Amino acid sequence: MSRYLTIVLLLTAAVAVALRWPRLNERPMHNDEAVNAIKFGQLWERGSYKYDPNEHHGPSLPFATLAVARLTSTPDFVHLSEVKLRLITVFLGLGLVLLVPLVADGLGRKAALWAAIFTAVSPAMVFYSRYYIHEILLVFFTFMALASAWRYWRTRKIAWALLAGAGAGLMHATKETFVITVAAAALALVFNWFWDRWLDASSPPIKAPDLNWKHVGAGLGMWILVWLVLFSSFFTNASGPLDSIRTYLPWLHRAGGDSPHINPWTFYFHRLLWFHIAKGPVWTEVLIIALAVVGAAAAFIRKGLADTSAGFVRFFALYTFILTAAYCLISYKTPWCLLSFWQGMILLAGVGAAVVIRAAKPPVSRMAVRLLIAAGAGHLACEAWQSSVTYAADPRNPYVYAQTLPNALELVGRVHALARAHPQGSQMLIKVMAPEGDYWPLPWYLREFNHVGWWEEVPADPFAPVMIVSAKLRAGLDEKKTHLMVGYFEMRPQLFFELYVQLDLWRAFLAQNSVTTNRPGQ
Repeated sequence: MSRYLTIVLLLTAAVAVALRWPRLNERPMHNDEAVNAIKFGQLWERGSYKYDPNEHHGPSLPFATLAVARLTSTPDFVHLSEVKLRLITVFLGLGLVLLVPLVADGLGRKAALWAAIFTAVSPAMVFYSRYYIHEILLVFFTFMALASAWRYWRTRKIAWALLAGAGAGLMHATKETFVITVAAAALALVFNWFWDRWLDASSPPIKAPDLNWKHVGAGLGMWILVWLVLFSSFFTNASGPLDSIRTYLPWLHRAGGDSPHINPWTFYFHRLLWFHIAKGPVWTEVLIIALAVVGAAAAFIRKGLADTSAGFVRFFALYTFILTAAYCLISYKTPWCLLSFWQGMILLAGVGAAVVIRAAKPPVSRMAVRLLIAAGAGHLACEAWQSSVTYAADPRNPYVYAQTLPNALELVGRVHALARAHPQGSQMLIKVMAPEGDYWPLPWYLREFNHVGWWEEVPADPFAPVMIVSAKLRAGLDEKKTHLMVGYFEMRPQLFFELYVQLDLWRAFLAQNSVTTNRPGQ
């Protein structure tokens, strides 16, 4: 890249950081974030990690968290903050911007720059780069594998083959859905070869040098090595690699409809194209989809490409469309799953932007088109800030899904204040009762308490100094007049919890804090 393009790329990276880093601790932990954090806590406290083939995802996230915890000199699990956890996905979200130059000779230099800009400002990319879940890791490692494979194709250097293999192994160790990505890439290669060989008469196919099968074998060997090391938890869990294969039975049930997350095929596009709930803003990333269609079309008809490789872009178009179709057809849908195909759309949009600008022949028209696309990117950046900060926990945000509400933090704050008024402090007994695991993310927020019991129904002896009870259970634990129900909190939309406190503790709390109680209905 020229010095000018390098400067613009660095400025783009700065924008990516400015959208991803600030105020990371303000949004309450989502259920999935809390589950991932508690799973990491088991690794932190026990010194080992065991992959669960029935629930959760691969081991790359907890081991990455372990690295961050050690690099930041975190003394114990209690002092591991939400910010430290989310920094992992912040850095990998930034990494998606910084990896784009690896494919600049495939996309074209200016197209690569636009792709980096769209990656930096896409509301979906920004929002989930601030989420402590596996999805950004999967997208980063996928792009790492594909970009390294492209560099190997261009240079035939074994280092790129090894890096591509490492990327594939890390994809494997991140999330079970990596198989969809691998299948989409394999099909795209086949279809791209067929198109180039039989359907593209505009230009004779260029015969690539023969592959060095030793290099290919080295890349596959690296994939297997990473898979074995991570799933075996550095050779401490012999069943881990086999469990990584067994896992597809329960996951196939979920994908086929055995899950509460069953949504129509339009689910993703509803969020990406036009999302509006009354009294909320309008959200749209239609600019990226429109430009992606232009970029893909240009690759197939070989028009307006300049320094772009038609074959490379055509592969990404086929790969992205296959992946999009797969995710839309699978019944199981959560909004973060769209990132896998959205990153391909963003790369194609970079090509589309360059094609549209190039099509404007007069310099004045070209500048006007460039400014219009830049304004569209600025609008996306504004949406990204709104979605990630202003509406970070608001159901009117298209990327908010079963999100914990800020009211839950008030509940947690009240419990901590009660502990300060209790003679045993963090040793105080707390009982939490909620069906179907509705109490998440409380295990994360109550991690400093050593005596917390968890029930899915009201136990025979429910009483404790503090009880947190789902309103679904209709517990009525204040009927014996030994406890008061002192608060009513909304954990998630329409999911309410009652806070019961022992009378003596409540009096001590009032004496210590001199506050008005948060009575039911207030």
